[in-house]
Parts: sequence; C-alpha cells; structure tokens
Amino acid sequence: MSRDDAARRLALGAFLRSARARVSPADHGLPAGLRRRTPGLRREEIAQLCEISSTWYTWIEQGRDISVSVDVWCRLADVLRLARAERHYLFSLAGCADPLAGHMEGIPLPDGLDGCVQSIQGPAYILDQAWNMLAWNAPLQALFDGWPGQGRANLLHYIFMDPAARNLVVDWEDRARRVVAEFRADVATLAGDPLIQSLVSELQSGSPLFAHCWTRQTVVDREGGLRDFQHPRDGRVRFRQFTFRLAIRTDCKLVMLLAQDSSAGVA
Repeated sequence: MSRDDAARRLALGAFLRSARARVSPADHGLPAGLRRRTPGLRREEIAQLCEISSTWYTWIEQGRDISVSVDVWCRLADVLRLARAERHYLFSLAGCADPLAGHMEGIPLPDGLDGCVQSIQGPAYILDQAWNMLAWNAPLQALFDGWPGQGRANLLHYIFMDPAARNLVVDWEDRARRVVAEFRADVATLAGDPLIQSLVSELQSGSPLFAHCWTRQTVVDREGGLRDFQHPRDGRVRFRQFTFRLAIRTDCKLVMLLAQDSSAGVA
C-alpha cells in the first residue's frame, strides 16, 4: 500500500468515526442505554445495521488495507445518514464510484438559475444528464431559429430528429457522431435508468446515425471548441463553446457560446 493510499484510508477511518458519533441510536430504533461513554452509535451497532462483522467494520475504521464492496459503502452511507456532499466524500476516499451519483433529479436547481442564464450576453443553456434543456436565453433561441419553443426541449432529440438541425449545424454528421460519444459518457452511471433507456430506444428507432454510433461504444468528454452554424438569416456564424458543471447539481452543465470571427481559419 502506497503512502497516499495509507493516508486516504486513515482519513476515511477518521471520517467514519466522526459520522458515527453524530448518529443517534434512536434514529435506528436502538435504545440509548446508560453505559455509553461516547455519543452516537457503537461500532458493533454500525456493523449490525450494515450486516457485516464488527471486526470487519473495526478494520475499516482503523484504515487497514482491506477490500470493501460498493454495496457495503452504500449501506454505510445510508446508516450514517450522510448528506450528498458527505456521501461523495466517502466514496472519493473509498476510491470507488457511487452508483447513485447520477441520480440527482430530486435535488432542486439553484434559485435564480434561469435569471442567471438570461443575463449572459451570448447563447447559453443548461443541460441535465439526459440532455434536457432546463434553461436557456434569448440569444440561444435566436441562434437556433426559434428552438426550443413550445413542446419538447431535448438537445439530442433536436439534433437527430429535427430536420432543421441538419441545416443549422455545419458538418452536422461529424458533430452528431461526437454528440453520441459525449452522451454515452454522461449516462455511464444511469445505464439502467428507464428514462435514459426510453430516450436511447427512441433515438435508435428514429435515427439510423444515432443507432449506428450508439453501438460503437465510443466515449469522449464534452469539450469546448469552435462551433459553426449556418443561420437561415445571418449566414455563417462561429462560436467557441465552453462547458461548466454546476456545483450543486453535478449532473447538469452550463454551456456558453462566445462569438468568434467567422472569417478566421478553423483551428
């Protein structure tokens, strides 16, 4: 075990001890008892609630180099009543992915999000993990020639199912292929989600290109770069795309388009 791994395991043990001390026995229907020398749950109680041996749990708190399954980490997070940030910290220290990391639909978006997007001068929008448009501004709607308007506001559906996208997006097929790879990376933790499965099935049925690209298993990050559009009234326009994750909803992205000189050479 490397020095970094040892330090991470010791930090994990210290965090678990602190979290254990904050949980009341009454939270799990346990008697308070008269002989508790410290607040919170005993190690034996945590182990019983998580259905593991007390020795095994003690080794986890001691920072020993042992293998712990994702299922056990999930049970510990639930028993310790960890908040979202605490759960993320636990899984980061444990060095494994949280299977619930992508399921953040119940977490409210920040107040004033729409007003923030509206205040941005250039085209801007918020996407969730299924690429639904949660907010957008007037410059974005002008660039996309009125979309999104009434009805469905899903960027994938627009790109692959709306004929207007083929005319608007320069090098549409190349961009569409990359979009599929970006989307696959976004929904890695939601492979079994019924809404994601339904969206993928719909796109596969409605777009041969999407169906072909989806089977290729290509995965890339949603990176920035130059984006060219052939606007029906303004002609060829160019933007540089920047993408940011929202701190309070890491499944959501703020995408901003900064106008560029379309006469310059493509980088």
